[in-house]
Amino acid sequence: LRLHHSGRYLCGGRVVSQWRESEQVTVTVHRVPLSGVSLSAQPPGGQVALGDSLVLSCTVAVGTGPLSFSWHREGSGAPLGISPRLELNHIGENDSGQYRCRVSDGDSMAESDPMNVTVL
Repeated sequence: LRLHHSGRYLCGGRVVSQWRESEQVTVTVHRVPLSGVSLSAQPPGGQVALGDSLVLSCTVAVGTGPLSFSWHREGSGAPLGISPRLELNHIGENDSGQYRCRVSDGDSMAESDPMNVTVL
């Protein structure tokens, strides 16, 4: 369901040779607040060797869309990415730190717990 599915509904059909319709019902679709934003890493644990790649994935347990994502590292300014996945290629020492994913549904925002990324 989407928010635009809200409205009045009825059904109809032919009974013997006469068209009949049901009573109308009102359906209201509500947003479900965001919750359960979590991170996972590949390779697992957020530890990666210098020069290798790391993929962080953000998932939402509950919430209605459309959803927008942003990635943040502690101490950095602008978002690092805006998709559910953040790919860090050719990892450098400066990529170590705490990473978070923020998710918005347009009305509210939820944030993951931080993940420590360690460059070995």
